[in-house]
Amino acid sequence: MNQFLPISAFLLTSSFFGSYAYSEEKQPADSVPSGFRSKPEWIVGAEMEGDYVIPTDAFFKGANVEERRISGSLGGAVRGAFHFNPASREGMLYPGLYQGVGLGIKTFFRKKLMGNPGMFYVIQGAPFHHFSSRLSLGYEWKFGIAFGWHHTDNKIMETASTISTAVTAHMGVALKLNYTLSPRWLLSLGIEGTHHSNGNTSWRNGGLNAAGVSIGASYILNPLGNPQSPPEELIEEADRKRWFYDIMAFGAWRQRVFYLPENSIYTEGLERFDAMAPGKFPVFGVQFAPAISLNRWVAVGPALDMQWDKSANLSNHWIEGPIDDGYYFSHIPVKEQISVGISAHAELTTPIFAINAGIGCNIINPKGDKAFYQSLTVKTFVTDNIYLNVGYRLGEFKDPHNLMLGIGYRIK
Repeated sequence: MNQFLPISAFLLTSSFFGSYAYSEEKQPADSVPSGFRSKPEWIVGAEMEGDYVIPTDAFFKGANVEERRISGSLGGAVRGAFHFNPASREGMLYPGLYQGVGLGIKTFFRKKLMGNPGMFYVIQGAPFHHFSSRLSLGYEWKFGIAFGWHHTDNKIMETASTISTAVTAHMGVALKLNYTLSPRWLLSLGIEGTHHSNGNTSWRNGGLNAAGVSIGASYILNPLGNPQSPPEELIEEADRKRWFYDIMAFGAWRQRVFYLPENSIYTEGLERFDAMAPGKFPVFGVQFAPAISLNRWVAVGPALDMQWDKSANLSNHWIEGPIDDGYYFSHIPVKEQISVGISAHAELTTPIFAINAGIGCNIINPKGDKAFYQSLTVKTFVTDNIYLNVGYRLGEFKDPHNLMLGIGYRIK
């Protein structure tokens, strides 16, 4: 139950829907207050979502103890959020930006197979195109945990659930049409993709992917008026190209499938035998990432990635023995478990959160591991410079590697 509880410590704040017209009133740049020291606009709301479960695993196609397909889900959530004060620096530079938290529940109409998991997550979004003063198109992302999954005995692979832990990560991204019904009421209609995974902390890790539609309504408790146009010098400063440097350390734990050699007693008559290594293995890493901000929203840059994975290179150090004795390994030198890579990153930056996506290739790589890797992380800034990191690393866009739970420092 506690495998993903560390993630909940990173869930700080987020919000709901927003679309406003601009006011032409301007202020001198040096008189604009900070949004973190100004009264925010508080929002409460609710949302319903219907999803199609993408059958990426045989379990969803009927290879389960009930021999029944799992093709859809229905969920609901309550949400609380805030906008920055429209007269503040952040309110002017990021009009309509919202951040908050949501708490919900979901059913797959197969309770004995899947359970009815609950969800707790951070949300953030903003409009990026206004059709009118009332109607806008925006983005939204979610990141948190889903808990209460039902999972079967994973030692029996023919009947094992693709969800092998009671708690998983919950990730989603959406496009939303937002409509301002009145100064207090906001409506939304969205299309959304969702992913659940245990981050390779337990086997199996088939994960669950879904796509669907959502409808929501929210109520502004204390309307503070329309955002104002920011002073030109404030825009110039926010959009000025500048370099910054992130230094991050992270860690996690994982399980590992390894491949036994063709001449093993286990592989007689088989081309290859995949085995689950006993226990869980620590992973530690560091990343140095310089980046240049193209404007207030987007930054890009390279990164140097170094990672030690205690589960790396197991196949080459396996000790063969009687089948009933399990699997044993000789000592693996640390240098054979270290990877060093170079990656390219793009980051969506906002006042509290940053979403970072990276693609990289190892120049030093443990034998047997794939050199091509990808990462997706959420950075939550607890000060101007210090951030907490929650992310996931995979290989070849499909092979699960490990979580990236860490802390970083941004040098500006």
